[in-house]
Amino acid sequence: MNSFPIMVGALCVLALGYRFYSAFIAAKVLALDDRREMPSHLFRDGHNYVPMNKWVLFGHHFAAIAGAGPLVGPVLAAQFGYAPGLLWLLIGAVLGGCVHDFMILVASVRHNGRSLPEIARSEIGPVAGFTAGVAVLFIVVVALAGLGLVVVNALAESSWGTFTIAMTIPIAIVMGLYMFKFRPGSIRGPSAAGVIVLILAVIAGRWVATSPVAGWFLFDHHQLTVLLCVYGFAASVLPVWLLLAPRDYLSSYMKLGTIALLVVGVLLVHPDLKFPAFSQFIHGGGPIVPGKVFPFVFITIACGAISGFHSLVASGTTPKMLDRETDARFIGYGAMLMECLVGVVALIAACSLHPADYYAINVSPAVFQTLGMQPVNLAELSSQVGETLTGRAGGAVSLAVGMAQIFSAIPGMKTLMSYWYHFAIMFEALFILTTIDAGTRVARFLLQEFLGNFHKPFGNPAWLPGSVVTTTVIVFSWGYFIYTGTIRSIWPMFGTANQLLATVALSIATTFLVNMGKVRYSPITVVPMLFVATTTLTAGFLNIRDNFLPLAKQPGQAFQGYLQSGLTAIMMVAVVVILIDSGRRCAATLRGEPLPPKAFGPAVVPEGVPQRCC
Repeated sequence: MNSFPIMVGALCVLALGYRFYSAFIAAKVLALDDRREMPSHLFRDGHNYVPMNKWVLFGHHFAAIAGAGPLVGPVLAAQFGYAPGLLWLLIGAVLGGCVHDFMILVASVRHNGRSLPEIARSEIGPVAGFTAGVAVLFIVVVALAGLGLVVVNALAESSWGTFTIAMTIPIAIVMGLYMFKFRPGSIRGPSAAGVIVLILAVIAGRWVATSPVAGWFLFDHHQLTVLLCVYGFAASVLPVWLLLAPRDYLSSYMKLGTIALLVVGVLLVHPDLKFPAFSQFIHGGGPIVPGKVFPFVFITIACGAISGFHSLVASGTTPKMLDRETDARFIGYGAMLMECLVGVVALIAACSLHPADYYAINVSPAVFQTLGMQPVNLAELSSQVGETLTGRAGGAVSLAVGMAQIFSAIPGMKTLMSYWYHFAIMFEALFILTTIDAGTRVARFLLQEFLGNFHKPFGNPAWLPGSVVTTTVIVFSWGYFIYTGTIRSIWPMFGTANQLLATVALSIATTFLVNMGKVRYSPITVVPMLFVATTTLTAGFLNIRDNFLPLAKQPGQAFQGYLQSGLTAIMMVAVVVILIDSGRRCAATLRGEPLPPKAFGPAVVPEGVPQRCC
């Protein structure tokens, strides 16, 4: 199958979705209005509540939501063939994921930048609020572990990649100081300089890898996990303008630029997809994703189609920095469309590999021998990129090889395979790390809000002791899973947790609409909510029965297997409780009962004053 019509068709679907569906939601469903004063202005503190230019905020938001999911999920789902993943990416994003992100961002803005559990408490009631708080904390820890494991696997024993990623930290700090302290409002100059220096860091990485200082940047899985925890702690505690926002903005240039280059590369080179539309593993038995195409393709694709993790960013850092309410359409719906495009090009890049090479990279040599396949180009590819590719599980390495092949096929690029490969590794790691740092900060907000119900100072996100304590708890929790887990054990739990959180967010968004008197528009959230709930609860049950409990019976894996089974069961029960409580609240509202005291309620617009939207 040629990739050209797939790429063109995907671009058309995403463009039409943004042009028409997002405009309908903005104007009719949410009635966005720039006259509403934003939390970033009401509570401006120079630390967390900071009004930002919509392009800068788009960069932060996109960098924060676009982590391992849209890169690794479609690559792992290629086990089922290219068709299941492609269909779910496009349908799920336009009708589900983008709506999910957009709705939660607006709901959080109208609740003064509060978190998802606090919105649930205000719109549904205390039971849903408490349950959502517990569920979200469990889910975000598992999600961050799944994201972090991929970057650790990609950078392990790679001094070139680790050096490049390490350089993004001082570059971002210098950008932050310049953009927010030395020359406030200056964007173009530091942005261009940051991108240039980062590209130079990629080029210099080859020298570092062959020089005496290579050992300084050579770490194993466990050492990288510790370093990642240190970075996550610092990014969560430091002021948002110093490291988080400028690094995300810098990363967004690299992310968006690389995706645009990949799209152009696919359109120019139009590589053939060597994978079938549907593989022999759609009925189960695959070596990478355990289980059948239904329901496991949905939790494997994860973020590229719909992601509950996005609701944490949309109700965490982003609403505290939104300058105007109408910017929510561009940032909420638009950023998710870009993430879907990332998933599509990742799927194309992975499926451009020969299936035997794909499996040789993504499973251990012992498992590969059981498949009865022979590698086609793997030895040549390893020589070209300068690294051993066999048994590099996790999806990141196979994606980098697929991307490098596409870039190298562009006229004049044939001899640059090793640079393109390491550029792709840097690109993937940037994707993931910007989600790790923003996710840790959001999780810190969540835990502080939750503990603030018992000890009031914790509820103040600027209180340093509270920030340090809660960040330590969050970082230690996700760091433990990365330190002890594998991609086969963590990714199914991450996918399940992520989609369960999306179900929670869509149920809260539905209640938000009903309480606003917009019940006739509720199908835009109810339909994706029911579909995601059905597929994910089914996948959660199958994961416990077929993956986690059998793991507990293996020598030395009892604690890990029972822990994953218990966490998955707790998350599933919490989601069912929230769904029931949300249904109760919607029914009460439709019967005419009073709304909860802190619900946003019907939008009030002065008569004779036109709304300004979009």
